[in-house]
Amino acid sequence: MDKSIYSVGQLNNYIKNMVQSDFLLSHISVRGEVSNFKGAGSSGHLYFTLKDRDAEVSVAMWKSRRSGLKGELKNGASVTVTGSVDVYTVRGTYQIIAERIEPQGLGELFVKYEELTRDLADRGMFDEMYKKPIPEHITTLGVVTAETGAAIRDVIQIAHRRNPYVRIILSPARVQGEGAAESIAAAIERLDAMGCDVMIVGRGGGSIEDLWAFNEEPVAYAIFNASTPVISAVGHETDTTIADYVADRRAPTPSAAAEIAVFSYEEFRDEINRLSDRLSDRMERIIGYTRMRLATDGEALKKHSPENQLMTIRTELKNVRLRLDGAMEMRLTADRRRLSVLAERIDGRSPAKKLAAGYAYVRDSSGRRLVSVDQVTGGDDITLTVSDGSVVSRVEKILRATPSG
Repeated sequence: MDKSIYSVGQLNNYIKNMVQSDFLLSHISVRGEVSNFKGAGSSGHLYFTLKDRDAEVSVAMWKSRRSGLKGELKNGASVTVTGSVDVYTVRGTYQIIAERIEPQGLGELFVKYEELTRDLADRGMFDEMYKKPIPEHITTLGVVTAETGAAIRDVIQIAHRRNPYVRIILSPARVQGEGAAESIAAAIERLDAMGCDVMIVGRGGGSIEDLWAFNEEPVAYAIFNASTPVISAVGHETDTTIADYVADRRAPTPSAAAEIAVFSYEEFRDEINRLSDRLSDRMERIIGYTRMRLATDGEALKKHSPENQLMTIRTELKNVRLRLDGAMEMRLTADRRRLSVLAERIDGRSPAKKLAAGYAYVRDSSGRRLVSVDQVTGGDDITLTVSDGSVVSRVEKILRATPSG
């Protein structure tokens, strides 16, 4: 083998030896802005990118050196990193192994973020009073993101898994780099004019620079002015973009936004079936109760119907008539008995009967009935009425009855 040809490992090890033997690189301080910092992992080591306007370099701080961290480490912060340069021979990359990290104030991007955040907050664009509710059951979902990439694939997969009947409209946009903010704003305006039920605006994860378009004013105003409810879904967990503040709802990832926006058709169907069963049971109870009430009311109505009342009146009249007939019969019987007695009494006192028995009815010449001898004198004419006629005679002699002693 030609001795002038080296393996990749030999080359990387040679470079590492050169770097480690360089005095400047063994103890160097570099100032820049923190980017792509995601916090300490399970190992406790810190990893981030240190950048400025021209370039960037990877930085690592081992857990054993965490005491050299002064202040809070966050994306956008301007820091001075002191340590040594090391080469990772497996990948042929180099990084700064930090011994000490000191804050130097806010970085340029973070300053811009803070200024715009305060300005938009002062204008009321983050106020809850402007937040539109997310519809519970949608039929059309709009998405503003890159035409290719994981974000749109994740949204489509989650949305169709939850509801295969939902319609998805993509309004493609550039989501990073120059002109990205204007592209996103234009895509939001196009989609808002289509009348979607809800809109997801976002992208997958990345560094703070990759996500910066969602911190710019055109995107904030497009979201705020949209009549369609907007869910921001910029793929980051710890940091919050301005788009998140302005949107009606924030989701940590596009997949989570799809979970929020699209209802589960299976759960919806089960709920409809459950409500349908409840409604059927309730209707059966109502119908049963109504039938019972109708039967009761029918009986009451029948009882108080004119026909039934006439029948009752007829029955009462019949009973009254029977009672009246009985009373009249009893009265007539009593009257007949009384008349019979009176008739017998009258018959016993009848002048005709007495005349028939040989008695006579005596009157003087003036027709006055004679009951005493003192009413006549000798020579007076008197009339004697008998059963078959009258006899006129003259008084010849008056014989007065002798009182019984």
